[in-house]
Amino acid sequence: MIYIVMGVSGCGKSTIGDLLSKQLSLPFYDADDFHFPESVKKMASGIPLTDDDRKPWLTLLANKITDWEASGGAVLACSALKQSYRNILQSTTSDTVRFIYLKGEQALLASRLKSRDNHFMPDTLLASQLATLEEPKDAITISLDNTLDVMLSQILEAIK
Repeated sequence: MIYIVMGVSGCGKSTIGDLLSKQLSLPFYDADDFHFPESVKKMASGIPLTDDDRKPWLTLLANKITDWEASGGAVLACSALKQSYRNILQSTTSDTVRFIYLKGEQALLASRLKSRDNHFMPDTLLASQLATLEEPKDAITISLDNTLDVMLSQILEAIK
């Protein structure tokens, strides 16, 4: 099984994804680590990525998902903001992808981004991400109003 922890920047994808991977004894990957240098530069300059910018990255991730599926599964932290992006991510698998959507209010997300260090994504792009976000209808939805332990427990209960 491939679990994709998704949501806008600052929602805790990497933190929850890492915790989940340890609970499930699966490798953890962060989609940010697979961005092409020109995309990182663009985002670091405060310029949102376009669908054309994202497509090669999503295709690369879809191919990685095939490899991870073949080796027993994985947890991936990935924004996966639009349904079309999620379709690309799961296009190479045999129905083994589950999305876990971390949902929070803009004020909470903004405060998290302001306190984050050493990340290429500036907090000024949050509004762009929220505008792009198409909330998934078929994902496990977890509220950011809970503690990490509660969120992780909710995810584990939902994937049983």
